[in-house]
Amino acid sequence: MPTPSPELIAEAILRLTAAAGPTASINPSDVAKELSPEAWRSLLSSVRREAAKLATAGDIEILRKGKPVPPEALHGVVRFRQVAR
Repeated sequence: MPTPSPELIAEAILRLTAAAGPTASINPSDVAKELSPEAWRSLLSSVRREAAKLATAGDIEILRKGKPVPPEALHGVVRFRQVAR
């Protein structure tokens, strides 16, 4: 399976965070597994890269230990959450 485009990855992140709602969060691997169930691990860096772009644009929040962190601090164990509007 070819690597999903950045747009497809961003769309999946937005769709899954919206489905989870503003009080729940998703794991980056949830996005990767939806896009490529067999080769999801190879997508994790792309998922994180697109999540950082979405967070910079204000579309999602990146969480570490349940607290929002800036996109440039995207390392370690993180989760993504829809921005409450």
